[in-house]
Amino acid sequence: MRWVDWYSDGSLWVLDVALACCTLEFDAAATRPELVDGRDIAMRDLPALDDRSQVAVVISGTVTDRLAPAVAAIVDGCEQQVGQRPAVVSFGACASSGGPYWDSYAVTKGVDQLLPVDVYVPGCPPH
Repeated sequence: MRWVDWYSDGSLWVLDVALACCTLEFDAAATRPELVDGRDIAMRDLPALDDRSQVAVVISGTVTDRLAPAVAAIVDGCEQQVGQRPAVVSFGACASSGGPYWDSYAVTKGVDQLLPVDVYVPGCPPH
């Protein structure tokens, strides 16, 4: 899990909840070349936000039933820390619908069963 200042101006902070292989695709798409050395990409605490700042939580990968309460708690904790509901992005087929593991007894059939999702990015891997 890490916070990323998407535009380097504090206007959009993205929290990546990295659960499985879609995380690699998200990292490939989201990492800017100037941050590859890890200068400020792996912060644990969200810095102070101003009035124009927005927060998005990207859930990438398979959400299991055992992990589901922790994922919901991360989004709730983010909401308490920021003071507003973050935008939730379901990244990949597994986070959106269970993906190829949809018929397993242990896989949540989409993160939208836990919390409201604002954006779905479909695909395995997502494009």
